[in-house]
Amino acid sequence: MSANPTDTQRAPVESGNAPRDKRKRGRALLIALIVFLLAAATWFLLWLFVFSTRETTDDAYVGGNQVGISAQVPGIVTGVFADDTQRVNAGQVLVRLDATDADVALRKASSALAQAVRQVRQQTQSAASADAALGARRNDLKRAQDDLKRRLPLLAEKAVAPEEVQHARDAVDTAQSALESAQRQADASRALIDGSDVESNPAVEQARANFRQAWVASQRNAIVAPIDGYVAQRSVQVGNSVQPGQQLMTVIPLHDLWVEANFKESQLRHVRIGQPAKIEADIYGGGVEYHGHVIGLGAGTGSAFSLLPAQNATGNWIKVVQRIPVRIALDAKDLDKHPLRIGLSTAVTLDISNDDGDVLARAPSTTPVAQTTVYDEVAAKADAAADEIVRKNLGASAP
Repeated sequence: MSANPTDTQRAPVESGNAPRDKRKRGRALLIALIVFLLAAATWFLLWLFVFSTRETTDDAYVGGNQVGISAQVPGIVTGVFADDTQRVNAGQVLVRLDATDADVALRKASSALAQAVRQVRQQTQSAASADAALGARRNDLKRAQDDLKRRLPLLAEKAVAPEEVQHARDAVDTAQSALESAQRQADASRALIDGSDVESNPAVEQARANFRQAWVASQRNAIVAPIDGYVAQRSVQVGNSVQPGQQLMTVIPLHDLWVEANFKESQLRHVRIGQPAKIEADIYGGGVEYHGHVIGLGAGTGSAFSLLPAQNATGNWIKVVQRIPVRIALDAKDLDKHPLRIGLSTAVTLDISNDDGDVLARAPSTTPVAQTTVYDEVAAKADAAADEIVRKNLGASAP
């Protein structure tokens, strides 16, 4: 049977396409290899110059001081002068308590201080009178002794009766006893005033301390803001009966915030104090960038300080990557332009290209974390009020 002419003509054509297909496949493989190598080189360069010089996390939140406002003395609330979201300045009155009881106590303390000054003045005069009486008793004793000396020679010459000499001896004994009694009375009078003037007398100092305490307590019926900030968590209401230490509201200084970035333990190998950081807050998105720097690493993981820390020695154990909080200080200028709130979510990028710094602080900090001066004048004003009462009760001898 003869072969099909069509099949005879197709065979050479197919054999000629085979080398061409192989070249196409080779070119495709070469292109794929080149693309793979370029991708690998690009990834390596990105890792070398970008990814290896930074650490990032979105497990980061804004932190800040939450200053609790509480009562220092018991009382009934008669006025509330700040509410949630409102700004307050240091020294501004936030809550006022009924001052009736405090005013009564202050009046009593003021009267007691004035009375103490007058009593010490009286004791001073009594001591002076006792000293004068002591001098008189010394003179009496000297006269009695002189009389006895004059009579003793006369007794040898029988110029006086023995009874008269005996009376002179009795007079000397009586004068001696009177002198000793006067001496004791003078010592007792001097014991209350020796070594101090009226102002520094222990009785006056005690009364002054009681007055100072009552004066300060009366001032504490006005509860003031210790720092500038914004009010949050107000719970106090007019008419509430409050006790010392009871939380009334919170003042948050939003100009002094930081970020707590919780990095995985495997990310902390090159993290050091002082390294720069860039922060993006979810509230503003990527269009706003905050600048800061690392000020410290936490002393333990979050699980170690939790209310119920994990007990890995019991039951089945599954390894969980731990996180350590890294505190990052924020630039105050950035906060002024774009204010933040405590608890807001952020994304943090640390520049770890320079890891020559310290992991732990080498020296203790000498800068106070927070401080206030609104209470500094209270004691001075109390002392000035006490000095005025003392001065008024010193009498004409006061300077």
